[in-house]
Amino acid sequence: MAAKFEYVQAEEIRDVFARHGVRYLFLGKSGAILLGYPDTTQDADLYVEKSPENGEALVIALIELGFALTPSETDQVRRGKDFIQLKNGPFDLDLIFAPDGIERFADAWARHVDVEGFPVCHIDDIVASKVAADRVKDRESLPRLLAFRDYLRSQSDG
Repeated sequence: MAAKFEYVQAEEIRDVFARHGVRYLFLGKSGAILLGYPDTTQDADLYVEKSPENGEALVIALIELGFALTPSETDQVRRGKDFIQLKNGPFDLDLIFAPDGIERFADAWARHVDVEGFPVCHIDDIVASKVAADRVKDRESLPRLLAFRDYLRSQSDG
């Protein structure tokens, strides 16, 4: 089992991706944690904009972060394969070019939240992707995630 994903790794992603102009959003539990969700995760989930330029910038950024991309993985990143799981770097990383429950990157970007320079999917998009994925682990964690969403809403209403 991989070590849990740490804040310092989110900072590394943010800084290296910014240097290379990669357009992405933190998604999943890693995104929720950056919003303040009290939990841990084993990997970072990134919703990445699918375009040739972004794919090329992403390959360069991943190599700089220390990922040993195979030729096949490099090709998958460049063409924006729907889902790529990377376990050959300093931490585990899921690249998601077509997340369940979110139609278009541009729409998610318009709703995103900036947390200390981290571009994070809106909590409603994180919840929508978990609901649409419909995996057992997502169904089990959904009540807590919904309670967290309600908490965030109550804070913004006050």
